[in-house]
Amino acid sequence: MAVTATTSVPRTSTAASTVGAVAVTAALALLVAGLAVLDITQGTASVGAAEVGKALTGHADPGDASVVIASRLPRMAAGILVGVCLGMAGAALQAVSRNVLAAPDTLAVNAGSYLSLGLLAATGISVPFLASSGIAFAGGLAAAAVVLGLSGPGTGSGSVRLVLAGSALALGTGSLTQALLLLFPERTEGLYQWNQGSIGQNGFDGVTGMAPVALLGLVGLLLFARRLDALALGDDAARGLGVPVRATRVTVVVLAALLSAAAVTLAGPIGFVGLCAPALLRPLGRRYRALVRSRVNVPVAGLAGAALVLGSDVLLRAVLTAETAVAVPTGVVTSVVGAVFLVVMAVRVRDTGGAATPDRLRIPSRAAFLATVAALAVVFVGVTVAAVLLGDTKLLLGDVANWAQGRAAQSVTFVLDTRVPRVLAALLAGAALALAGTLVQAVTRNPLAEPGVLGVSGGAALGAVLVVTTLPAAGAWGVAGAAFAGAALTAALVFGLAARGGFQQNRLVLVGVGVSAGTTALISLFIVLTDPFNATKALTWLSGSTYGRGLPDLVPLALVLVAGTAVAAVRRGELDLVSLDEDTPRLLGLRLARGRLGFLVLSVLLSATAVAAAGTIGFVGLVAPHAARALVGRRHVRTVPVAMLLGAALVGVADLLGRTVIAPAQLGAGLMTAVVGTPYFLYLLMRSRR
Repeated sequence: MAVTATTSVPRTSTAASTVGAVAVTAALALLVAGLAVLDITQGTASVGAAEVGKALTGHADPGDASVVIASRLPRMAAGILVGVCLGMAGAALQAVSRNVLAAPDTLAVNAGSYLSLGLLAATGISVPFLASSGIAFAGGLAAAAVVLGLSGPGTGSGSVRLVLAGSALALGTGSLTQALLLLFPERTEGLYQWNQGSIGQNGFDGVTGMAPVALLGLVGLLLFARRLDALALGDDAARGLGVPVRATRVTVVVLAALLSAAAVTLAGPIGFVGLCAPALLRPLGRRYRALVRSRVNVPVAGLAGAALVLGSDVLLRAVLTAETAVAVPTGVVTSVVGAVFLVVMAVRVRDTGGAATPDRLRIPSRAAFLATVAALAVVFVGVTVAAVLLGDTKLLLGDVANWAQGRAAQSVTFVLDTRVPRVLAALLAGAALALAGTLVQAVTRNPLAEPGVLGVSGGAALGAVLVVTTLPAAGAWGVAGAAFAGAALTAALVFGLAARGGFQQNRLVLVGVGVSAGTTALISLFIVLTDPFNATKALTWLSGSTYGRGLPDLVPLALVLVAGTAVAAVRRGELDLVSLDEDTPRLLGLRLARGRLGFLVLSVLLSATAVAAAGTIGFVGLVAPHAARALVGRRHVRTVPVAMLLGAALVGVADLLGRTVIAPAQLGAGLMTAVVGTPYFLYLLMRSRR
């Protein structure tokens, strides 16, 4: 009897699990079918369900039939195909990396594909549809290889490294692509809207071209399903079962990149579907174990992805008017939903990293510190002079002296009246972002924290873009106020959620990245919906451009920077204590919560006014404090001035290069700092892994 009991329980459990998995699959299939029916009844043309039914049976008016056959059915089919590809790719990537946060977005696959297609468009070369898919595949695969190499398999701190590496690489490649959009506007026309992800199609050519690629990816993943299940046990266990770990991992990543490239080529990057679809199945997998097996999990995740894409498209067209819904890409909706998913997962993920421990750095002598400050001051002055003299029109120091005395020629006056405010905006913004990064890293004791990574800059950019696109006549104070409101809201959300557990490194960074992704999606929404003039203005501003800045635009930034510098100087000792640990400040009678809040509010003010004055400039708040600590040690009486000088010089050089390297065309300082900051950020991640 005992033997019978022990053998019957697993059979019953397995049977129930199988039945449950079949029921889940059937429910998802019915959901996708229902959403597909709803999707083909929505659109700008007055073609309802009755006309659609007649068109499918061959009894409709030729005009109605044309709308259904040439537009709505291809859109519905593209939504299903894209969702299936991204859902399967996300499930495969999470299985092969054993990381619940792996997805085509977090691995920068979409960003790599976007850059490769942007390079192709900039060359002006026309290639067949399948060839463009191959180019997108190569770019996405290269990005995934870099990110996976930096993060490594596993969970915990590996999740943070994966998301951070993917976000940094996506920001760097996105900056390069944005530079191509600004440099080659005719050749890359429409690429920005395409990058937001739209399943709208003109005929079935794209769907029929990508369907074999999706089928190839599905078959390949099913063939490797048993090996994927073995990898879930760990590398050593998989090797013990005879599984070639490295070959399996490489092959699965290639297949996932192939699926992602097919989706990107067909509809552009549809954000976060690859992250959300497997996450939706995970609770069900704990109840029905059959759903955990890769041969079931991968195709069912594809169904979940199709439901997400079609559901987003149906929701978009149900909430907005038909004309407005056409202009809003489906990818914006999925990105907003995915950002919420990422934040929720970040809050719930068990944080094994803890707060980051302080770097062990040498403490230079006072003479060395003074020599460093003197050298940086010389660099700062040299950058300032070069930035004032160089540009599309080269000037001499005598011209500047005459301008200062009001005796310069009209042409020189015009040049310097427009150039000097730009130079000052770059220098002040760099110093403000460096100071903000120093404060955030001290308060959170996290060397990877900075306003851009934590979503504060994204919130400021969202507030400013909202004003730029809806109230283009708003002045400097209006943009600065909107930027501060956006930064304050995002900072309250990020720091509020991360405060649970004492600003743990993993939670803080993951919540920040999720909020940043959400603000990016909303910014894209406002840019797509506004008129072309305001869209170009907003894109130029987002690139970190100082173009068109006047002295009144700099007043809010200058006032906040002076106040912030004074506070950091007066409370430098408190900054040193806060950056040590949780216990030391309390033992010395310091009110830690109030001190933290004050420094965070100051960093938000600095970031918001810097964004309002000079646009979005990334990585300065990360690079400058790191370099300052390496040069002069951890004491903030030394770190703060050195970081501010470094930040000002970095943004000043970036702005100068952006104005001169490809003159008369220009690139924003934010694009240049992203190109410099991305490799440095990836280097820091690699060093932290070691």
